[in-house]
Amino acid sequence: MIEGEPVRIEITNELDLHAFQPREVGDLLVDYLSECQQRGILQVRVIHGKGTGTLRSGVHQKLGQMEIVQSFTWPASAQTGGWGATWVFLKA
Repeated sequence: MIEGEPVRIEITNELDLHAFQPREVGDLLVDYLSECQQRGILQVRVIHGKGTGTLRSGVHQKLGQMEIVQSFTWPASAQTGGWGATWVFLKA
């Protein structure tokens, strides 16, 4: 892979942020969730990990600013990631 080249990721109802730097997450969330909405994927699990909460806070702040987000729930259920994941519900 060439540095600066876009990373291609499969669009599913799950976005795992472990491989990304916190500074990359804002644009990634917008692009990924917009693509999900266009494909009719309206429930997306965002995995941000438990850690210190910095990444989670940034994710939640960004979600709160996005018009396509109907709501989000954190923590996810114990079976779907608990404190390390947030469910995002997109507008149809």
